[in-house]
Amino acid sequence: MRPKILVVDDEADVVELVRFNLQQAGFDVVTAADGAAALAQARAQAPSLILLDLMLPELDGLEVCKILRRDPATAAIPVIMVTAKAAELDRVLGLELGADDYVTKPFSPRELVLRIKNVLRRREREATKLERVQLGELVLDVPRHCVTVRGESVTLTATEFRLLTVLAQRRGRVQSREVLLRDVWEYDSAIDTRTVDTHMRRLREKLGPAGRLLDTVRGVGYRFAETA
Repeated sequence: MRPKILVVDDEADVVELVRFNLQQAGFDVVTAADGAAALAQARAQAPSLILLDLMLPELDGLEVCKILRRDPATAAIPVIMVTAKAAELDRVLGLELGADDYVTKPFSPRELVLRIKNVLRRREREATKLERVQLGELVLDVPRHCVTVRGESVTLTATEFRLLTVLAQRRGRVQSREVLLRDVWEYDSAIDTRTVDTHMRRLREKLGPAGRLLDTVRGVGYRFAETA
């Protein structure tokens, strides 16, 4: 089955450019021109990934991302923000709301296809790892893509889940921001280590009392505690 990509953008020429390149790369494509349509398509089509423009009529991309992450039916769908805005604040907001990556217009269609493939490849690898980690009140079930704290389910984005999984699998060992960017985001160079800090802050908040298992090693990076 070909992976299905939901392209959300109100610029018809951009949609057609992206559609053509994705279809040439072997993807099926569905589209939406506004936020409400994007939410409806995400729930009805269950896409493998969503390309989400930030500037949309009525319901903007940040609000759409927020709603997607609150809904258990769509919370795990990877999201790549595509926007003309390049300001740091917009990047940080997108990441804090759960975006897995961020591409600014004008973009290279080839780069966009590569980023999509990287995200999907990471998800496929995660699905084949049969491991369950339990430490104190935190239970991480990798094959089921499930996290619970004190028996209560915690909804994480795809990137947050991947970040937690990498740290848990290497528990007790300090992981630098550069290593996490390489192994979680698959970036070849440390583009912006603040990306890691933003996701770690968000992850700790969602884990609540279990967030204390994620240690900050000042000046180095992060570590998943060996004991509760």
